This record gives sequence, structure tokens and C-alpha cells, in this order.
Amino acid sequence: QVQLVESGGRLVQAGGSLKLSCAASGRTFSSYVVGWFRQAPGKEREFVAAIDWGGSRTTYGDSVKGRFTISRDNAKNTGSLQMNNLKPEDTAVYYCAVGYTWYSGSYSPGDFRSWGQGTQVTVSS
Repeated sequence: QVQLVESGGRLVQAGGSLKLSCAASGRTFSSYVVGWFRQAPGKEREFVAAIDWGGSRTTYGDSVKGRFTISRDNAKNTGSLQMNNLKPEDTAVYYCAVGYTWYSGSYSPGDFRSWGQGTQVTVSS
């Protein structure tokens, strides 16, 4: 089973940028769809973005379209989430996850089988 570790979360001002990374263990990273979710206090876990096995297709949640970019490097077993024009409402713990199924649209947490521990992103106004 793949192990995931997120990094890059910190405090940033509104309008700023941040790049999150997801490091995966194991040799089968390229066989997984990679997704990012976020969860703010008192709220449900929200889909942010997903990328297919080879990195050619991406899909985003409506609240981040045009501001966030998901990518992956299978040679390095890493996934990334570039976040631009951050807003206070982007404040949350961000999680990366892997699963097997690709489709265009919004994912549910149940679509992914392995999760990282999360990294905190705080956007100040």
C-alpha cells in the first residue's frame, strides 16, 4: 500500500501563492489517480483537484478553478498542488490521496483508498 506525506502548508497572506507537495512511497505511484482534498474546521472534506495516471488530464472543484493547478512527476513519485490568488476561505487542512478511478468531474473522498496526514494552509486577510 502506498504511503503519502504532504508538505508545504503554512501561513500566507490573501492574494499570495503556495505550492503543496505529496511524496509517495512504493513503486506503483504511476498506477494511481492522485487527488487533493481540503477540510476546514466544522466542514466536510471538499474535493479540490485530481490528475490521471499519466498527468494528461485534470479536474478541479468549482471553488478553485482558474487559481489552483495540480501536477505530478511519476519519476519522482510526487504530486503537487500550485495555489495562486489564495483567499481566506482557502484556509483548511489539505490532504493528498490516491485511487484507481479516473473521471472528469468532482470526486468524493470514498473514491480514494490511501491518504496522507494533511498539511495546514492558513490564509490571512
